[in-house]
Amino acid sequence: MASHAFTSIPIVDLSLADDDSTKSQLLRQLRHALTEVGFLYIVNHGVPEAVIQKMVDALPNLFNLPTAAKVEVALHNSPHFLGYSADGSETTAGKTDRREQFEFATELTASWTDGKPLYERLRGPNQWPSAYPSLQTIVGNYIAALTSLGDRFLRLVAQALSLPSPESLFSFLSDQHRLKLVRYPPVPDDSDDLAQGVGPHKDSSGWWTFLLQASPDVKGLQVLNGDGAWVDVPVIPGSFVVNIGQAFEVVTNGVCKATTHRVVLAPGSPERFSVPFFQGVRRDLTKEEAIETFKHHFASGRDSAGGHIDSPFLQGKYDTWGESQLRTKIRSHRDVGRRFYSDNGVFDTYINDG
Repeated sequence: MASHAFTSIPIVDLSLADDDSTKSQLLRQLRHALTEVGFLYIVNHGVPEAVIQKMVDALPNLFNLPTAAKVEVALHNSPHFLGYSADGSETTAGKTDRREQFEFATELTASWTDGKPLYERLRGPNQWPSAYPSLQTIVGNYIAALTSLGDRFLRLVAQALSLPSPESLFSFLSDQHRLKLVRYPPVPDDSDDLAQGVGPHKDSSGWWTFLLQASPDVKGLQVLNGDGAWVDVPVIPGSFVVNIGQAFEVVTNGVCKATTHRVVLAPGSPERFSVPFFQGVRRDLTKEEAIETFKHHFASGRDSAGGHIDSPFLQGKYDTWGESQLRTKIRSHRDVGRRFYSDNGVFDTYINDG
């Protein structure tokens, strides 16, 4: 079993895929990142600089809105768990996270009706702050660009892992991807310790995560290597940080592992902005399909990668990805669950099922 004792995050230049003479080099580099690290930078990714810059410019404007403008789109108004969460509203690893955030998604209409699986209620429209009318276009263009990048990246991943076709992984994707706009507040100079922006975790809600670190001079993101050491992930201009979600670990039979990461902020750290895009997993994906689709393809690789697959989805009692996600969201945002999911008893079931 490889120790995955990396000391830095690999950088993969996607432009190498555009030339037959360099594509094999790219695929080797990508396979190494997938199987040995679980995190990588991508550069020359093709997302227009103007789309990225408009998002970066929007962040301070958005978070400087008056409190009333943020409360107008509070997450507790949305059965789809989309909207604004205030600083300190979430905990990770038993400690309060110091961040405020807006959650958006691919703009879709609500389609759930009685008789459909309740997890289909996760699909739905965004809330847009009326005090920032241009935000919808900025976010919509960004989600569209990252959706295209995600598709391109998955084709390369399939080739790097020698899957049957470049589109082999597309059947697992959802019709709705999610985006967070995150602000970590400044840390006082006289703080005694590192502040927890978000505690140690693996990404459980998406297929892959594409992160824009939008504060060039502010550190914070760290990744845990196989020796138990935290490795800094500094900002590289023009890059996205990309990491494996837990669903991808399941489908690859543990060959490609989701990697634990966190955000910690040193005393005196200024505010920090980040923009993670979560490539969505199909809500009706079952455990059997997730396990069996590529089980034989990755069978030998799992032996060398080492046994246990860390997956709340596999270990939980619910058979579909959508229900597993709905449970997680209700337990994380109990005010939303109590408001929208109490009548049918689901709220009490999820809260009390361990």
